[in-house]
Amino acid sequence: MFILTFWDFFVGIIYLAIIFVWGKYIENKRGKQQPLYRWYTRGLMAKCFGAIALCLIYTLYYEGGDTTNYFEAAKSISNVLGKDMHAFVEMMLGKGKDFYSVFDSNTGWPPNWRDPLAIFVSRLFVPLCFLGFKTYIGTSLLLAWICYSGIWRLFLLFNEVFPELEKQFTISILFIPSVVFWGSGLLKDTVTISAVGWFTYCFYYFFIKKEDRLKNLVCIVLASYLLGTIKPYILFALIPGSVIWLANEQLVNVKSKLLKFLAAPILISLALGLGFFILTQLGDFLGVYSVNKILYKAVESNLDQKSEYYGGNSFDIGEFDATAPSMISKAHLAIAATLFRPTLLDAKNPVMLLSALENTYIMLLTIFLLIRLQFFGFFRLIGEKPLLLFSVIFSLFFAFSVGIATSNFGSLVRLKIPCIPFFVSSLFVLKYLYEKKSKKKLGI
Repeated sequence: MFILTFWDFFVGIIYLAIIFVWGKYIENKRGKQQPLYRWYTRGLMAKCFGAIALCLIYTLYYEGGDTTNYFEAAKSISNVLGKDMHAFVEMMLGKGKDFYSVFDSNTGWPPNWRDPLAIFVSRLFVPLCFLGFKTYIGTSLLLAWICYSGIWRLFLLFNEVFPELEKQFTISILFIPSVVFWGSGLLKDTVTISAVGWFTYCFYYFFIKKEDRLKNLVCIVLASYLLGTIKPYILFALIPGSVIWLANEQLVNVKSKLLKFLAAPILISLALGLGFFILTQLGDFLGVYSVNKILYKAVESNLDQKSEYYGGNSFDIGEFDATAPSMISKAHLAIAATLFRPTLLDAKNPVMLLSALENTYIMLLTIFLLIRLQFFGFFRLIGEKPLLLFSVIFSLFFAFSVGIATSNFGSLVRLKIPCIPFFVSSLFVLKYLYEKKSKKKLGI
């Protein structure tokens, strides 16, 4: 059982105060030119309290888990520095040698040493572990602080494209409960959702705005590397949406409706082909998640999460095998499971109940818009705004990849968070566009 110490709370309070002062400094400095920065500190504090809440839930309710294992591994690796500096440096550089014999009762043993991905993530947290004085809460707060940058960039981007929806985006991007909770603690998800925010923001400024191209290209490459290494399926979902986004930006500038109608399927087909080509070229880098192996990985993961080890907290979208047609036949069920489950009927504990309440709101808003826009109008409206189209495509691709490979609610509520800000923001944009068109028809 993992136990918090006095120093966790002491260091946590000190860092929380420092982060708050920093947030106010940035807010006051940038707020004079950009009024949006009035939300900066509030969003940052939500992120920090989400990190603290996750620390408390995992230590007091779950009595440990992935997040505490990452911390214990990072702490053990950091302790090696005082014993064998050469081994520490090689370990941090990811040398292939097995260093397990270096650990002892003084350094502690990393609980996830045999999992290369878990150790990669733990190594990312080692510098924060040092700065956090080797405390769980301190390390978690530092990660939340750094990773808030990606969430904030996503907030700035949506507000630049749709400035009328500032308050709605504070909800969908900064304050949505599941994202604040699962995307703030010492978990892979905190890193990946920040990387998604950076990728999207820098993609927009590199390809569409064409500003600070070198800096934005470096950020795109770094974000892609982190996503490809930690959770490749997120990169799978981003690439098709990104190339279609870029193609759609060109279509928006076409005045002729006939030419746009003829060019759209050609550009989208080329975009999808380019996306698939990029993914196939990443085969060696993605390993077991390469295109020719991902289908088998999804089936294996889905079956594994139905085992008794997960406490019977599973759901079933039906039988399928490792072929594209079989999986596509379950696409609607996989997407619905990711976006709208667990429902209130599925909830079996307080954490899942909070997620179910959030999902109920998202489901009702989606149904409302599908009815009001008469289904086809829903998707026609999406195509009018390139960022909106990207957000929906990414959300659907991502929801499918998570829903097809996940059959456990405990995993689902955490794995789904990268697409939630995009999907809910898309719903808010669609609602706004629908109301705007309705008022125009009525002459208001």
